[in-house]
Amino acid sequence: MNIEAALLPGTPSSICELYASFAEQAKHRQFGVIEDDIVILDTETTGLSFRENELIEISAARLKGREIVERFDTFIHPSTLIPAEITTLTGITNADVAHAPRAEEAVEKLAAFVQGLPVVAHNAAFDRGFIERVKGGTKVSDVWVDSLALSRIALPRLRSHKLSYMAELFECSAVSHRAHDDVDSLAGVWRVLLCALDALPSGLLKRLAEMHSDVAWAYRPIFSYLAGANPGAPFSLLTARHDVLQASSDEDRRDADELEGLSMPSHNQIEACFSEHGLVSRMYDSFEARPEQLRMATEIRDALEQSTHRVIEAGTGVGKSIAYLVPLAAAARKNGVTLGIATKSNNLTDQLIYHELPKLTKALDGDLRFTALKGFDHYPCLRKLEQLERGGDIHTTKDPADTLTAIAVLYSFACQSPTGDLDSLGIRWKSVRRQDLTVTSRECARHLCPFYPDTCMAHGARRRAAQADLVITNHALLFRNVAADGKILPPIRHWVIDEAHAIEAEARRQWATTISSEDAQTLFETLGNDHVGALSALLHRIAGSDAATLYLGLVSRSVATVGRASQAMAELFEALRTLSQQQRTSSNYDTSDVWISAELRGSSAWQDFVLVATSIIHALEAADKALTSVIDAVSAEIPDAAIDISEPSRRLHEMYLGIKVIIDGTDEHFVYSFQVNKRLRAGGESLSAERLDIGSAFAEHWFPEMKSLIFTSATLSIADSFSHFNQGVGLDKLDAAAYKTLQLASSYNYETHMSVIVAGDMPDPRDRDAYLGKLEIMLVDIHQAMGGSVLTLFTNRRDMEELYERVSPQLAAQGLSLDCQRRTSNVKQLRDSFISNASASLFALKAFWEGFDAAGDTLRCVVIPKLPFASPTDPLSCERNIREDRAWMRYALPDAVLEVKQAAGRLIRTAQDTGVLILADSRLITKAYGKKFLRSLPVDYQQIQSENVGKYLSMWLKR
Repeated sequence: MNIEAALLPGTPSSICELYASFAEQAKHRQFGVIEDDIVILDTETTGLSFRENELIEISAARLKGREIVERFDTFIHPSTLIPAEITTLTGITNADVAHAPRAEEAVEKLAAFVQGLPVVAHNAAFDRGFIERVKGGTKVSDVWVDSLALSRIALPRLRSHKLSYMAELFECSAVSHRAHDDVDSLAGVWRVLLCALDALPSGLLKRLAEMHSDVAWAYRPIFSYLAGANPGAPFSLLTARHDVLQASSDEDRRDADELEGLSMPSHNQIEACFSEHGLVSRMYDSFEARPEQLRMATEIRDALEQSTHRVIEAGTGVGKSIAYLVPLAAAARKNGVTLGIATKSNNLTDQLIYHELPKLTKALDGDLRFTALKGFDHYPCLRKLEQLERGGDIHTTKDPADTLTAIAVLYSFACQSPTGDLDSLGIRWKSVRRQDLTVTSRECARHLCPFYPDTCMAHGARRRAAQADLVITNHALLFRNVAADGKILPPIRHWVIDEAHAIEAEARRQWATTISSEDAQTLFETLGNDHVGALSALLHRIAGSDAATLYLGLVSRSVATVGRASQAMAELFEALRTLSQQQRTSSNYDTSDVWISAELRGSSAWQDFVLVATSIIHALEAADKALTSVIDAVSAEIPDAAIDISEPSRRLHEMYLGIKVIIDGTDEHFVYSFQVNKRLRAGGESLSAERLDIGSAFAEHWFPEMKSLIFTSATLSIADSFSHFNQGVGLDKLDAAAYKTLQLASSYNYETHMSVIVAGDMPDPRDRDAYLGKLEIMLVDIHQAMGGSVLTLFTNRRDMEELYERVSPQLAAQGLSLDCQRRTSNVKQLRDSFISNASASLFALKAFWEGFDAAGDTLRCVVIPKLPFASPTDPLSCERNIREDRAWMRYALPDAVLEVKQAAGRLIRTAQDTGVLILADSRLITKAYGKKFLRSLPVDYQQIQSENVGKYLSMWLKR
């Protein structure tokens, strides 16, 4: 594997060369006692949960220097059969473990082998959890070193820290998903990690070893030993940042607004890029010309040249990302301007950043600069990092060692990265408080920070964006930039908005005013009192100043008013919960979502709530004024002393204004609501004001600043019409000549690869008992016929969980695996598990309706039990219904059609995929609006009786 390809884009050449040296270093370096009497361990299990699954193999090896001097290997006899997918993954069969010792005996022998020595395991919490679950397991060792977390400190620029990835990269033994072989791999990787740690900047390991000495941290002895063996100059993060940042002579790109228009390649030149021997063919070994892809690229070329907008629906297989990247890159290079791409999903962003754009750059002989740009709080704040490392309070209800690991990862990452965000660093945010290591744009200290602007990672990212040809960001940041009058992003006038079907909802979220109990709690915890938090720190800071008496009086007044405001906010949310219990709600099983209607505002219950809210407004106003007085007074004398209360003070002011707006409720541009989590006795409450008409806001605030906006997705039209999308985003408010629409069919042959079935005899879903009874029978038939790889997409948790309890035992009795998206499920893990097992099936909710790719045999059937209409008591629906006579037809129906199109799109992701879409809602046949859904699908449907669906699938599979 090529080292440069294995590292994150933008890694300096000096760091690439350093990483390339580790494999050879590991063969010869000696580290003394740190690598003597270390035990490397790996396990194989029947599943991922130590509470529900069991050990089936343990392997361990004791190291002395570079040698394995003793080994321990055993199979383990579990109490249940080994799942087929585990046998497929590991090769371990039920016959292998039939005569093996039980777990308790095996772990007892392991403890005798380890003898309390430190244990190194990759993702140690996994192996330790399984071993210590067994009686006597806690006696194995008190010191477990997680090589996965350690690798993120030692090698922060790697794209992946999987053991198999590192073993291949650094020429160690291959990973086979057998414990014995994986121990050999980890033994080799362990020495690479020691070499990489030893190569970190002088003095850094000493700093890390000495921080927060009161916290038990498994890596402290390792860092301390390596630091003692190689003493050097004291570490300076500022110096390290200067060392990693290579001086750039690049200037900011021009603002396209300053140009009369963009000069673009000719149609013939664009066509040549997509020809058999053109630019795109140099990117892919198996390139095939697609007429739809060229048509899209040409249309975008024209939009950029004419400074007009486009709406392009590009079916699966068109290759839309390359269709827009080629003309965008040409425009940027030819005109010296920056162009932008905004996506909804991380999957697409990663595909562009790590695959498509590097290939395009290589095909252009390196002559293309691109960068990803995220919100401020996605980048580490180096000022806060140093504060936390030097003794700042660790705020966590879990293991504080996770915070020390995060600090170490960020120091290492900052020393090797010109810029970069937090999202790929593997930090355990459930244990680590994100706001302790990040800032918002307004919270940034700027000129009062030693890292500003040149060595700051957030401002560095923005500087790189201003010098780039292409900037990739997400919808959320794009719309926050619009709200901030363009102060967040560089002045980009030409954008491709990919996954554009989601932008109206995302803009509504980003432009909403929301006051939540969680945000309030975090705010008041950040401000604190005279003992903890920002106000306490300020008291200590000003104690020795010349005007201490004045300042102490102002701060003490702030402490008192903030305390009263905190108590008042708790009373507000308690009153909100009381109000919720008296209302008819939009219930999605866990949450009450209540529309604040004119009728509600006229009720006595609302008037009681307003009395409480009014006292809260007064308390917040008093705290706001007190904090403002402190900031004004202290900033004049000690400029950096008030930094840490300035941002929470601003948030308190916005909270004060937001509550006033929602309680007043007279701005007709908004729909007002409140939310309460019914599963909690307290917490989960919020007040919201959402903009009703996003299209008008776009037309007024966004479009006038733009030259070209290209909206694209696989699902924008309904029954071949773009009117719903155009109205939603405000294009219908522009002159007809300002935009064009284009519908491009899929490059795949849906007629032969996909079938759509409607079970027309299903009871009406509103007759719940009859409907679920018949659906249960049909789901069992479907799973039996398909033998796995079925995704059933539900619209509500209640139906899903009840049917799972009914269906799962019936399938298990036949050896079929069915999983369910439970409340506690990790969506990413659930997706990965489903994709990796072609025999698995899944019941899932909203997170799987779109943006989920499972090519090949891992997904061959999608079932939609019920059409995904918005709840009639949803606040947005309610507000629309009182303002428009046909609101349901204009909004709820087309939104549901697009969701079904998205779900159908999960089936065919490559030219070889085949699949069946099963629609189990008879309203598609019995209601006139059903034709809207059916005409929007890629192939004609067949109506089949529910009792015959299983038989049809069996025949379909034998075609």
